[in-house]
Amino acid sequence: MPSFNEKVLQTIPAEVFMISSSSDTQQSNEAYNTSGFELPNPAGKAGGACTSALLQVLYENGHNLDKLSWTDALTAMRTQLKEMGYEQLPQLSSSRWIDVNRPLTIVPKGSGRRRAIVVGINYVGQKGELKACHNDANNVLKYLIEAQGFDPSQILILMDDGKHTEPTRRNIEDAFVRMTQYSQPGDVVWVSFSGHGGRAVDISGDEDDGYDETLIPLDFMKHGQIIDDDILDMFVKPMKKGVNVTVLMDCCHSGTVLDLPYTYSSGDQKMRTEKNFDFGDGKNATNAKKQKEMEKAERKAAGENSDSDDEGDKKKKKKVKEKEEDPNEGLYDQSPIPPPQPRPPTRDLPPPPTPPNQCCRIL
Repeated sequence: MPSFNEKVLQTIPAEVFMISSSSDTQQSNEAYNTSGFELPNPAGKAGGACTSALLQVLYENGHNLDKLSWTDALTAMRTQLKEMGYEQLPQLSSSRWIDVNRPLTIVPKGSGRRRAIVVGINYVGQKGELKACHNDANNVLKYLIEAQGFDPSQILILMDDGKHTEPTRRNIEDAFVRMTQYSQPGDVVWVSFSGHGGRAVDISGDEDDGYDETLIPLDFMKHGQIIDDDILDMFVKPMKKGVNVTVLMDCCHSGTVLDLPYTYSSGDQKMRTEKNFDFGDGKNATNAKKQKEMEKAERKAAGENSDSDDEGDKKKKKKVKEKEEDPNEGLYDQSPIPPPQPRPPTRDLPPPPTPPNQCCRIL
């Protein structure tokens, strides 16, 4: 019988590393004066605290990151954030169990093509509008091009600034899927997301806290959120072996938004294994169902109403009809990523129960 690590290698062929701005239960923050981080800021004064802290650490270590380990990077980020008055705990999650003292490498030596997806959503005109996410995107773009040698023509920018492709749910999901189709062994992929993040009730049984983490696209009120289970299935698992992927998630509840099997936080001695990782064999859902039945039996034995959560169950299991065709379809015609192919069905979710400004990236 294959070990956990062997099953992971079979399930996720690519090497995927994600730096998140906070744990699943923490909120992210916006730093209105990124001059305190002393980094090049081509777009103004406002910037996301996590993005600004990471870029500051990267710039301080030069274009060659051979001497900067994952541990050093997260520790330095945490120090930067504390000095600015933030309590966020940056976290690394990975598709591989690694020595966290090894160098942080965005572009390994001898790599092939370098491609990126950069998302910045300010939710312009909506309740919960943010101020820093466009600046995050521009700062990241500047770093990728000038420090890591990315060709601008190979970077897909999704921003609600009226100049770029809109970061709708459909466009973000299509970008994920098409990046997996285009990337080949030896290639490098960067993905960054700056915006709102949220949580939704877990129905697959892979979350210890009972909640899935989500990305909140521009059109979340109409098309819902992007759930971590779906990102795992459409982006992480299909990525080919030999592709090196680095992801930066600067949003709330982002600690495990890619649902990767190994995690590490600043202050840990080594990586932790996510025992509930979803291998796609249905075991997590089965275990979750059994747990639910046990809880209902216990409530019944205690004289409580075992059907008290039926309404909640119905909401969890309800399937929303396939969403309408997005009016932005076709905007990728000039992008370096090929036309979209059929993708696996995703779980539509209702809008967040509270306005985004009440749940993440404190203004």
